Amino acid sequence: MGDDARLRTVVGLAQEMAAAHTLRDAARTAAEGARAALDGSFAALSVWERERGLLRVLVNTGERRGDEEEFPEDETYPIHDFPEITGLCRGAGPGAGTRAWVETADGGSRVSRYGPAAPRETRPPALRRRGRGCCVVAPVVVDGRAWGELYVAREIGRPVFDRADADFAEALASVIAAGIAQTERLEEVRLLAFTDPLTGLANRRAVDVRLEEALERHRADGTVVSLLVCDVNGLKRVNDVLGHEAGDRLLERFASVLSLCGAMLPGTLAARLGGDEFCLLAVGPPADEVVRVADEVCLRAAELETGQGVACGVASTGDPIGPVRSARRLFRLADAAQYRAKAARTDKPVVAGREGAGAAEGPEGPGDAVVRLADRAEQGRIGAPGDRRRLRGLDV
Repeated sequence: MGDDARLRTVVGLAQEMAAAHTLRDAARTAAEGARAALDGSFAALSVWERERGLLRVLVNTGERRGDEEEFPEDETYPIHDFPEITGLCRGAGPGAGTRAWVETADGGSRVSRYGPAAPRETRPPALRRRGRGCCVVAPVVVDGRAWGELYVAREIGRPVFDRADADFAEALASVIAAGIAQTERLEEVRLLAFTDPLTGLANRRAVDVRLEEALERHRADGTVVSLLVCDVNGLKRVNDVLGHEAGDRLLERFASVLSLCGAMLPGTLAARLGGDEFCLLAVGPPADEVVRVADEVCLRAAELETGQGVACGVASTGDPIGPVRSARRLFRLADAAQYRAKAARTDKPVVAGREGAGAAEGPEGPGDAVVRLADRAEQGRIGAPGDRRRLRGLDV
């Protein structure tokens, strides 16, 4: 490949990396683009997980061998076997900064633009084991820190990568690094968009997105969808008496309780809806399991030093609550149950559709009015001006 063709390849890879929206997509684009550009038979992109001391493979592309998977769950290697990744040396030779090099299956000399270097024991056996004759390796450096490694290999019998290939691999690694940096920034923005900044739980936007997806599953195959809504009692008193910093600590402590309890139900989303309102969204577990967890939430919340426990309402498609046509209806039912719990000052969850399941005794409460009027609106049965005024007043 001539210089002009390689330049076009670099530009094309940069454009493809810019179009990737997730790290998984970016990793596959990077590896496959580098494999094609370097005329390799196989390519991989790995990331250095500092906290684990491991080099973890994100993607394998091309002709995979043995146990190699395209997106391996946990293909890792001890980082001490790859010392070139652990630092950005300033001297000459392979592994210094972003400098790429070539290795061969026979353990011969490694070459880079800086000349030959002594062979190492790690890669040649792996090349031979998978029927590959050589590889070119380029560290990927993001924002001045070693991030991971690009690896491209050729089969035995193919021409060995030369010094020009190592130079080209460096250029590709630089383009990949820029793309990875952009993708990680986008991931951070997405995370902030769906995360409550005070508690670290999901926010209302994340709940709305997940709930819509869950109800699509429910309508398709009957998957049980349950919503547990909590209101932290006594937050205003804590803010007024102890200050807003104490109030924030109460919210953070309850968020930890909610996260811990939510972990009892696989795949459950714990979220802060806003102010003192929180929820758990469970998709799959039976309604009885969700109610059991709701009991645990109430019990643990009552043990917090400040505050006065929580008012908790549960609505589940696994209970006799009628058809759930929209996410709004499930929220209204859970809210109505939570209103009843608050009015009754009960330390047990109130469950929509279950008589006597912690439900407040007595006449209809405000939550029931919300559901009754909003259901009439959804069915197109709100006609009287008084009904419309009451519905607006209930803010549904």
